[in-house]
Amino acid sequence: MQDGSTFQVSLDRVEEGLAVLLIREEEAVRLTLPLSLLPEGAREGDILEISIRRDSEATAEARQRVAERIERLQRKGHE
Repeated sequence: MQDGSTFQVSLDRVEEGLAVLLIREEEAVRLTLPLSLLPEGAREGDILEISIRRDSEATAEARQRVAERIERLQRKGHE
């Protein structure tokens, strides 16, 4: 099982502080991100590489926090 993926996008345009990115393999698919997340100096027409990885540890911690909150709320409701 793969924990992440990497793909290329082209920076199509910048509008009001947002970068419109086209996925290179299927340019009908667009992503819009805050310009601040792009590398410094990125310009329209640049090809960028995006990596997405699953953070198993952070996911487990978040699930634990939610479970604890739910448990506290349930106890509070039975008082």
